[in-house]
Amino acid sequence: MDLQLFDRQVYTDRRHILKQNIGSDGIILLLGNEDSSMNYKDNCYPFRQDSSFLYYFGLDVQALAAVIDTDTGEEVIFGNELSIDDIIWTGTLPSVHEMAALVGVTQTKPYDQVMHYVHKAITSGRRVHILPPYRPENKIKLANWLNVSLQDVADHVSIKLIKAVIAQRVIKSPLEVQEMEKAVSISVDMQLAVIKNTRPGIKSYELVAKAHEMAIAADARLGYPAIITPHGETLHTHYYGHTLQDGQMLLCDIGAENAMHYGGDLTRTCPVGRSFTNRQKELYEVVLTSMNHAISMLKPGVRYKDIHLAACQKLVEGLTQVNLMKGDAAEAVAAGAHTMFFQCGLGHMLGMDTHDMEDLGEPYVGYTDTLKKDTVFGLKSLRLGRELEAGYVLTVEPGIYIIPELIDRWQAEKKYADFINYDVLNTYRDFGGVRIEDNFLITDTGSHLLGKYLPKTLKEIEGLKG
Repeated sequence: MDLQLFDRQVYTDRRHILKQNIGSDGIILLLGNEDSSMNYKDNCYPFRQDSSFLYYFGLDVQALAAVIDTDTGEEVIFGNELSIDDIIWTGTLPSVHEMAALVGVTQTKPYDQVMHYVHKAITSGRRVHILPPYRPENKIKLANWLNVSLQDVADHVSIKLIKAVIAQRVIKSPLEVQEMEKAVSISVDMQLAVIKNTRPGIKSYELVAKAHEMAIAADARLGYPAIITPHGETLHTHYYGHTLQDGQMLLCDIGAENAMHYGGDLTRTCPVGRSFTNRQKELYEVVLTSMNHAISMLKPGVRYKDIHLAACQKLVEGLTQVNLMKGDAAEAVAAGAHTMFFQCGLGHMLGMDTHDMEDLGEPYVGYTDTLKKDTVFGLKSLRLGRELEAGYVLTVEPGIYIIPELIDRWQAEKKYADFINYDVLNTYRDFGGVRIEDNFLITDTGSHLLGKYLPKTLKEIEGLKG
């Protein structure tokens, strides 16, 4: 087994900072993930370790857990050694103790001893800090160890630990940025392979295969299910059976996760044939103008929610020029009329998770105690709203999505009739969608585009089509 790890001091330092941020306040329990069976016990989905466990302990190995005692400083990794039956199937692997030493942990115990540590802490009146479990098997374990119902596990999640983990993981170190540069560059190669092979008559699944090929060839994998579709108006579609036709556009949203589990998340929209139609060009330029304006605003101290709203206003200004909208752009955005065309958020945090740390809760990752997440249509889908800081890595991904069902509902209600030209909009019902997305590191003075440059102007995109 070739474990992909940073230097052990990286993990030691991360755990030291976590202990300092929590203070003398009980034990921290971090659970790794197990294999998850697909259709019978020994046929499993590809293993993915928990990102917070990776961040602090680095070991990309099934069925591990760890405890950090914030009072004594003790650190223990729990896991079971391989039996001879295991070795027959897996070969000889490092022992739990050997793996632990690689990340600066000297004490290991069998997995069933986790319960002892938890019970000892509880009976001593000490806190057991846990993160929100998203895997059902981990939720069941925690219910047993804490002696509570499955429903009550959520009441034992430590907000203090959530905030401490986010405070560390949200600021990307130079080592992490290097890994993300690699992941985004692999994602660029995946995008180029898809765009260059897009042509009339090809199936979406053939293009998905091209993306997988580029990822695997770079010792990576897809960080999330690919979105490769002529129906770009559907924000998260994973159907790949379409036969592409001339005159359509293909929306491709893909990202690689490299061997260190850092990811990229890129989107491009290209013509299926050699060139965009005039209507497609017009709306593509509207999205690109909005994107460039948002990028120009990226810097520490600016709320991402404000960048989102400014990007929305640019979208409305462009849509007004092509007669799909009317009236004052700022008033239209304040009313929410732009959500006919842009129903989601401008972007999200990016790191070891495509939606970085989303398992810890958007209200904590993307927002603050003073800036709460909105619940209105459009803004409720903005995953990141907080003030930006140097070290954040995020996506910028404006789009225009023409959804016939939404047109029908809002037109029947005469909703936003002062801002939307429904007669014109109805002639765009088969338009689809356009999204353009890049990944950025917030620097001390502005932002830095991660990865190799991926063409995005109309001329550049059409130039890739040969």
